[in-house]
Amino acid sequence: MAKISGITTTVTVASNNISDDVTSFDIDTPYGVQDITAVDDVAMARLILRADATGTLNGIFNAAASMSHATLKTPGAKTFVIAFASAAATATFTAITSNYAVSMAADGSLTWSCAFQLSNATALAWS
Repeated sequence: MAKISGITTTVTVASNNISDDVTSFDIDTPYGVQDITAVDDVAMARLILRADATGTLNGIFNAAASMSHATLKTPGAKTFVIAFASAAATATFTAITSNYAVSMAADGSLTWSCAFQLSNATALAWS
């Protein structure tokens, strides 16, 4: 696979392309792990368990229809599609948006952050 940057990444949430409002984000895709080490083992033994996906979107407040505020203001399950570098790699998943936080700084800038967690028992898919 070719090395790529994140330039030209597209963020679509609930069928709305909010890329122009997103300034940064992170995605974490941990798996549960079960320790199955027996007393006669000399090293750890583990099983991979269920997948998860969590993260945070950060951005600039935009109250226009179908943009970040309209898309994120109501908590609930939403489909996310994050296409890195013109779809060289794409993450698709359904997650609950659980914390939409709006912040106004002393300089007047209005920003937001929105936490999400996997919601539908289907692991994040990379393509």
